[in-house]
Amino acid sequence: MARLTKKQKEALAKIEKGKVYSLDEASALVKEITNTKFDASVDLAVRLGVDPRKANQMVRGVVSLPHGTGKDMKVLALVTPDKEAEAKEAGADYVGLDEYLDKIKSGWTDVDVIITMPSVMGKLGPLGRVLGPRGLMPNPKTGTVTMDVAKAVTEVKAGKIDFKVDKTGIVHAAIGKASFSADKIAGNANELLQTLIKLKPTTAKGTYVKSIFMSSTMSPSIAVDPKIG
Repeated sequence: MARLTKKQKEALAKIEKGKVYSLDEASALVKEITNTKFDASVDLAVRLGVDPRKANQMVRGVVSLPHGTGKDMKVLALVTPDKEAEAKEAGADYVGLDEYLDKIKSGWTDVDVIITMPSVMGKLGPLGRVLGPRGLMPNPKTGTVTMDVAKAVTEVKAGKIDFKVDKTGIVHAAIGKASFSADKIAGNANELLQTLIKLKPTTAKGTYVKSIFMSSTMSPSIAVDPKIG
């Protein structure tokens, strides 16, 4: 087992063993226990009482974080020439079509989100092996396949994220940065949690939100009260 550094020991000492914190308490504490030299991401891990192997219990959606992600999201708009100006004006970092499809075929994936149009999706199918594992394949359910390209780009730049329950029943999402104030971290976390509650499958039985943990890059996890209403 790896030995803990002095900073890691100090961070662990600030977390009361066995305590489940309120969202506000956890949001303040995560700032205290973050000692990285860079602006660490703050992440939420929510274990849901669902079976992701069943199609009717798959939890997936999007949420617009009220205080943004704190990250400059790099957006690629794969659009036809008539939509290029619209995408550029909305703030897309890369705009085009065939030249970027060729770059992706060669292994280029230096973006956070890809937005495209329904008519272009056929060209993206063969790139599933490259884009799928990186979570970059556009999807109508997350608003990244749309004719309203400008709106989609603007929302992503403002703090819209998509999430999906993994095969173990956990939703992982970055909800901000350690430099955010505690109330902004709590506000973003609450927005994600309320969205998850709205997406509860009717077929899910028993406790839906089983556990919530908040952490930052390289910090210990803080248990958050799953009774979020």
